[in-house]
Amino acid sequence: MKMQNLEPILIFITVAEMGSFTHAADSLGIQKGRASTAVRKLEEDVGVRLLHRTTRSVRLTEDGRAFHARARDLLAEVDDLHSMFASDRVALRGRLRVDLPTEVARTTIVPALPDFMAAHPELELEVSSTDRQVDLVQEGFDCVLRLGPIGDETLIARPLGLLRMVNAASPAYLARYGVPRSLEDLQRQEHRTIHFSTMLGARPYGWEYPDGDSYATLQLPGALHVNSAQTYEAAALAGLGLIQAPLLGIGRYLESGALVEIIPDFRRRALAVSLVVAHRSNLSRRVRAFMKWIEDVLTPYLE
Repeated sequence: MKMQNLEPILIFITVAEMGSFTHAADSLGIQKGRASTAVRKLEEDVGVRLLHRTTRSVRLTEDGRAFHARARDLLAEVDDLHSMFASDRVALRGRLRVDLPTEVARTTIVPALPDFMAAHPELELEVSSTDRQVDLVQEGFDCVLRLGPIGDETLIARPLGLLRMVNAASPAYLARYGVPRSLEDLQRQEHRTIHFSTMLGARPYGWEYPDGDSYATLQLPGALHVNSAQTYEAAALAGLGLIQAPLLGIGRYLESGALVEIIPDFRRRALAVSLVVAHRSNLSRRVRAFMKWIEDVLTPYLE
């Protein structure tokens, strides 16, 4: 397939998304026969059938779905290439695939999304929310927001700042076990923690606290192990144990009294926040615009 002739791909995408050769041709300002011929020739070039055609409808085949996704990305990259030196006022187009930690997405990023989407109405955004570390390259992400250390030196990370951590428990839990005033109280009063790790079965992170110029870990008992931020918070609200969580996520519970901060002088180390992209020198305008926006959204919550 010749890169200099992308018109058949554009016609195919328009037909697939409108479900009609007639409507696609009208939208593109071409004859229906030209649209039909272009798609048929494209199918011959790639060697598979891309569309199921009936007298009433046009729909993608399985191969067509895969080709459609890649074709949209290709046209978006070409658009970025043409607008590399264009003014920021040029509209952003194409698909942007990002991954966000679940709690940050729910409490902060998604509520702010309407303004971003309104500012870029031609941009299609795919948002994954997970607390595991996704593989940017294998899973096809343009950008991910990562909490904690990066680990993979082949990735490019832009540090944004640090999320303040808070030790907390529910009033009901503290009424049962007592309010700890020191690390010694945690063991003397036989406190229990809710264990968190992104992979169930992995060793829990433990209760971290400052120790001189570094940090140490105290192993507290606890019968509940969870692997998601929402479940971690829900378990604390239910009175099942102590947690160490970002203020960004549980701040509203502290304000309402549903959770109470404890031993504030012994907080877990602040959590590094970074925007991460795959190792490549040139980022598309839509990725750069999203990274700038998400940095602005998170700045009020960072140290």
